[in-house]
Amino acid sequence: MPKQVRNNKYSSRDDELKIDCGKCSGLCCVALYCAKSDGFPSDKPAGKPCEYLLNDFRCAIHHELKERKMKGCLAYDCFGAGQKATRSFPQGVNWMTKPSDADEIFAVFRILFQMHQYLWYLLEAVGLADDENTTREIERLIDENERITGLDVRRLVEVDLGGYKSNVDRWLKEVSFKRGSDRRESKNKNVLGKNFKGANLEDGDFTMSLMIAANLKGCKLDGANFLGADLRDANIKNTDLSKCLFLTQMQINSVIGNKQTNLPLRLVRPTSWDDQ
Repeated sequence: MPKQVRNNKYSSRDDELKIDCGKCSGLCCVALYCAKSDGFPSDKPAGKPCEYLLNDFRCAIHHELKERKMKGCLAYDCFGAGQKATRSFPQGVNWMTKPSDADEIFAVFRILFQMHQYLWYLLEAVGLADDENTTREIERLIDENERITGLDVRRLVEVDLGGYKSNVDRWLKEVSFKRGSDRRESKNKNVLGKNFKGANLEDGDFTMSLMIAANLKGCKLDGANFLGADLRDANIKNTDLSKCLFLTQMQINSVIGNKQTNLPLRLVRPTSWDDQ
């Protein structure tokens, strides 16, 4: 099973990926497509503000989201892209005050979301790398990420991220392979609703798996790789996820846990688990 070692060189970079809604112009509530079936208030196209978004960019029903079962709203996490996109434009300039710039602002937000998501994975991968070449290549991708996200907005929206994404995918797979998370690779990536309760799933590869409502209660998951897995409503009560690979805050926000659920240090325990 993998032993994660945080690379002190990048220990402060995680802070860049934490959401700060108070410094954002409500971008997740306007820039993205939302579907009522996914736990959002209503179906809405990208670019249309949510009906509950206030003029000061706060949510009118934020304190009622759990009661209203707005699971999509509760789970969403932008990896800090919202506040970075907002401050990428002159103070006071946003999609509401300058509608002519709205499309560009939304494009910047979506690009930064992708890049911050890649950075999240890379910062974990560099701590898992066990040879100099892999470490060097991942550090190069981290540096390239910083260069791209630091571009002027008009240059940023013109960047072709295809090559960068391919390189990130390659080295994430390399790290996963060397750490043994492919030894129990699931041939069936659709395990929707499957009951794994109490199973030994150490080093299991659940990359991009459909695991909605799967029961992982009490499972052994050390070294299990959840890169891109859809874990909505999965049961992880009484489960130790502290040594799992490539989990994100959005995944954790969407699962069902409790006080006995252990998480990797990078992730924040949802307050909704307190009463479980």
